[in-house]
Amino acid sequence: GTKLAVNNLSFTVKKGEVLGFLGPNGAGKSTTMRMVTGFIPPSSGDARICGISITENPYEAKTKIGYLPESAPLYNDMTVIGFLKFCADVRKLSGSAKTDAVEKAIETCFLTSVAHQSIDTLSKGYRHRTCLAQALLHDPEVLILDEPTDGLDPNQKYEVRQLIKRLGQDKAILFSTHILEEVEASCTRAVIVDRGSIVADGTPAELIAQAPNGSLTELFRKVTTTDTAA
Repeated sequence: GTKLAVNNLSFTVKKGEVLGFLGPNGAGKSTTMRMVTGFIPPSSGDARICGISITENPYEAKTKIGYLPESAPLYNDMTVIGFLKFCADVRKLSGSAKTDAVEKAIETCFLTSVAHQSIDTLSKGYRHRTCLAQALLHDPEVLILDEPTDGLDPNQKYEVRQLIKRLGQDKAILFSTHILEEVEASCTRAVIVDRGSIVADGTPAELIAQAPNGSLTELFRKVTTTDTAA
């Protein structure tokens, strides 16, 4: 319709970088990620994944991406290991490579205790980690994670933040959040978006230096529009 969800937004994420994508609800974070991953086509512009255009060569670009969408969509009637084997088939993994990839993803995302459990019996936290595991299966160069700690308890959040930090040493990671403590915990850089445009960009230290009273929360409030103001 008339609403411009993403407005000439441009940024780069390099290998070895973890970029936190921040903004209030409705700022355009998920829409941006859906365009970057080829889930929805942009009305203009392009995204390049490892130099490959997502609009001109979507199939090849998607082989480079691991994607955790919003709300972690899953097949409820499958077991965790069954779902991951299915995703490995989709990624054209087979034989020992498939077995190893599934085992590694289960171990990395702390799913061993529920591996043979039906997905519809899982808690929200375990469902989210199962969806994160499918994003890691093919050892992608680029990880795009939409609210990766959503629904997790404090211990699980800590584990996932540490995992993101570790994976970010040799991958390019873009993850959206509105939890400001995750910026300092996991990110090498952060971008704040509001109403489809970038309103702040820098390392956590640079953003804190710009913030009133050295508070990221106050910077966030200063550069974004509240629901009442909007």
